[in-house]
Amino acid sequence: CEPSVFKGVFPMRLIKSLMVSAALFLPLTEAGFAEVIGKITVTGESTVLVAPDMATISLGVTTNGATAAAAMRANSEAMALVSQRLKAAGLAPEDLQTSNLSLNPNWTNNASGASEVSGYVASNMLTVRVRDLAQLGGLLDAAISDGANALNGLSFDVAAPRPVQDQARKSAVEDARARALLLAQAAGAKLGAVTEIVEGQVYNAGPQMFRADSAKAGAVPVEAGQIGLTAAVTVTFALED
Repeated sequence: CEPSVFKGVFPMRLIKSLMVSAALFLPLTEAGFAEVIGKITVTGESTVLVAPDMATISLGVTTNGATAAAAMRANSEAMALVSQRLKAAGLAPEDLQTSNLSLNPNWTNNASGASEVSGYVASNMLTVRVRDLAQLGGLLDAAISDGANALNGLSFDVAAPRPVQDQARKSAVEDARARALLLAQAAGAKLGAVTEIVEGQVYNAGPQMFRADSAKAGAVPVEAGQIGLTAAVTVTFALED
């Protein structure tokens, strides 16, 4: 005998299946969903200010000598005293790192105007991380007293920056949404869902000088101030009619 589907009448089970499929499809076509008419891409940015809890110093010793050996020997002796003082103050060995070591001839002009070597210059630079800012001024004073005669930089940072960076990331996303909403409303559109997020670089915005927390712990006065950690995100939103 022939299957009932070919007798001109659909089986009841098939009819019910078609009715369910139609019911599921109706919200997609008749429920009044907003139509996506385009997209908007904006960049949000946020800076979170925080008091630093560590500092990095680049200091060292530069010495002169009649010979290369004499210049380097004097330099090594002076740098040994500086390193010993820093370690005695409680700095860990991993927080001390030689960043530059050089030995060069010192060229001068003789009476006839010709260049000649009049001696040698040795330089040894040390990168020092100070995790207790209360020690900073005293350490600088002690290092200079022990023979450090070159100071190439001092910067402040946060030992555990992740929580502050995450706060900046969240605020950057909020800033992006606010910008996108403003532009969408100005264009007469509605802001839809997020379709793409691209994170930019999170970086140290540098010292903020309008507020300073003093870390004057020795003969060298130091102002730690605040630093800003900045995050940027580029977010794409759908635009709806």
